[in-house]
Amino acid sequence: MTFSGMIVDLLSGLAVSVEIFVFTLLIALPLGFPIALGRMSRHPLVSGLFRLYISVVRGTPLMLQIIFVYFAPYIFFKMPLSRYPRLLATVLAFGFNYAAYFAEIYRGGMLSIDVGQREAALSLGLDRFQTFFRIILPQTVKRVIPAVGNEVITLVKDTSLAFTIAVTEMFTIAKQLSSAHTSMTPLIAAGVFYYVFNYLVAFAMERLERRFAYYN
Repeated sequence: MTFSGMIVDLLSGLAVSVEIFVFTLLIALPLGFPIALGRMSRHPLVSGLFRLYISVVRGTPLMLQIIFVYFAPYIFFKMPLSRYPRLLATVLAFGFNYAAYFAEIYRGGMLSIDVGQREAALSLGLDRFQTFFRIILPQTVKRVIPAVGNEVITLVKDTSLAFTIAVTEMFTIAKQLSSAHTSMTPLIAAGVFYYVFNYLVAFAMERLERRFAYYN
């Protein structure tokens, strides 16, 4: 095993990890809002269903959820597993998992806004839709960025769980190389890549947080 060959193999795995990361955020970040609103619904049945969804997602391991999402089409619809890409199953499992966590972060952000602001907006002639999108949502986004940033950083490390259904992301490749060549070097190199990846994500989230800190 040459060092350059190892790096090329790890970079190919990193590309898969980045795919999981990006597509998970594309699903989870927007999906968290309707889940949060459903959780805050005044209708007991709607609120109860979303509460149950969040409870199940947060109360079971992500690894188990990945396995369930991958095998569910076969279990319920007898769809051949060969027709259901592992990467798609991974992204869906990650997306629905992180959407539940983002939903609770969004809900906390919305509940932290003083009810007087809603009443003032309504008294000024804004309807509930306008109040939400012009008053509540902008402040919510600003307040939840630090918490969302923490979850995004966690997601970088959680991409390694894709090995559960044999998705060859970076951690899987590092383990294979380490086992084949009886060397810790691939795992150390993978750790460095994860650290750099996380550093870049943390840097981007910090910049975003500063950009929204317009009252500081």
